[in-house]
Amino acid sequence: MLHRFDLHTHTFFSSDACNSPEEMIEAARRRGLSGIAITDHNTCEAHDYLQGRQLPEGFLVIPGVEVSTAEGHLLCIGATLPYLKGKPAHEVLAEIKKAGGIGIPAHPFDKWRAGIRADTLDTLDIEVLEVFNAAVTAKAYNERALQYAKSRGLSMTAASDAHHDSAAGISWTSFELDELSVPALLAALKKGGQPEGHYLTFREGLKKHFANWFRIFKKNRRPKI
Repeated sequence: MLHRFDLHTHTFFSSDACNSPEEMIEAARRRGLSGIAITDHNTCEAHDYLQGRQLPEGFLVIPGVEVSTAEGHLLCIGATLPYLKGKPAHEVLAEIKKAGGIGIPAHPFDKWRAGIRADTLDTLDIEVLEVFNAAVTAKAYNERALQYAKSRGLSMTAASDAHHDSAAGISWTSFELDELSVPALLAALKKGGQPEGHYLTFREGLKKHFANWFRIFKKNRRPKI
């Protein structure tokens, strides 16, 4: 069965994001997705928060985190990690694999958003690359990521990088899965899915980028867990 996933989203556990995990999940469900990866910046608190809470039936919440490595941002999909901010990318990638997850460089080449550059990518034993990020500062960065992935024969993903529920699920990657589970998704991710990219609207882009500096759109507060 064909399933669609947004593999790069943020909740209010990221200091520059706005909505609760439940709100992000509901927004993605409304867009017809089968699941999302919650990949907050350098923390897995959202997944601790969701433990024991009622989640929608038939919707997959995928463990994850976006680590700010020494060379740029690296997504961990399918596992949670300890705090690794500032560690070299190759060390973080090793920890991701040790935890059973898949490492995906996020918005590579984006000069304004800590994308990992080619000289570092060339040294990383990656299997998957984010080739479409809805929030890139220039479309050329996505185009360069796509060409790089093709040159190495990497699997490819598209994702929203949503920091507000209004953007959750606007981009996704589709996979044929026999069952809706994290192990099935990870196996399919390595084989390759079909990325579908849609850019943030002008308004969504303003919300995302200005909230990063001023937090002016943050309407919820992180709960104590």
